[in-house]
Amino acid sequence: MPNNSDSNIATADALTLLLHNQHALGAAIEEVTKWLSENGLEAVAENAVVAMKTLDANASAITDVITRLRQL
Repeated sequence: MPNNSDSNIATADALTLLLHNQHALGAAIEEVTKWLSENGLEAVAENAVVAMKTLDANASAITDVITRLRQL
């Protein structure tokens, strides 16, 4: 069984990969939002902006957890 340090590193590594995926999804949503706005679908674009704000808030929390795990 791995020790806590090994487990923390593995968890932090996995969370880092998920965070990278989250950033990629945010970038994709941003591109779609831009297209929606440019094509007269402002209401839908506004909903996408709300989703991006959620991704940003969660990314911040995930980053904090990764930092704490790497310090243990």
